[in-house]
Order: sequence, then C-alpha cells, then structure tokens
Amino acid sequence: MTSKYTFIYDGECPFCNHFAELLEIKSKLNNIIIIDGRKNLTLIKSLLDKGYDLDKGAILLKDEEIFHGADAINTICKQINNPSSSLLLLLTSVFKSYKRTNLIFPLLVRARRLALISKGISISLV
Repeated sequence: MTSKYTFIYDGECPFCNHFAELLEIKSKLNNIIIIDGRKNLTLIKSLLDKGYDLDKGAILLKDEEIFHGADAINTICKQINNPSSSLLLLLTSVFKSYKRTNLIFPLLVRARRLALISKGISISLV
C-alpha cells in the first residue's frame, strides 16, 4: 500500500511557496496533496492544538504520522526520485541527509521570518 502525503506550508513565505510549487509540479510524486496553511486556518489550529506550529516549519502528514519542520522536509525529500527540476534535485540532495537538514533548517526558519517581516505579513498564522 502506498503512503499518502499531505504537505502543509505557509503560502505567504516566498521560500515555502516556491518549494511547494516545485513539489507539486516537478517532484513526480502522485501521492501528495499540497496545502497552503494560510488558506486552511481550521486545519492549522487543529495541528497547533497538537503542538505543531506552522510558524516553526512545514508540516507533513503521512497516513497517520505527523512530521514537523526539519523532519517534514527530510521525510518528503527522501520520497523524491529523479525530479524534473535542477533546483529540486539540488534541494532533495541536500535535504535527504537528516544531519544536513537539521543543520540548515533553523536558518530557513529565520529567512522565512525576515521575508514575511519585510513584506509586512504576520509571522503567526493563527
């Protein structure tokens, strides 16, 4: 049985948005649903109630499992084989490593926050 994935990201973050677009268009994953958290606040609130804050990183639902932040990025990148984008190939090569993902991810969260602040957009979704 093939696992079903739901990738939840911040649609106002330019980095998150681009990664989600690459996942949707170039990853060749056909078992993934991609959701902009800002357009699904009920879902975001229910995940926040469980301790998963989209402000601290993307969320990946895999069947009944929940991955958050670096774990979400690492887990989804491990599912991508032969992407049709050189940027996605680079990103998956970097983020398939758990160690590299955990090293780089805090910098990505900071970059997201700076990007949102510079655009005058609220960091918090709920």
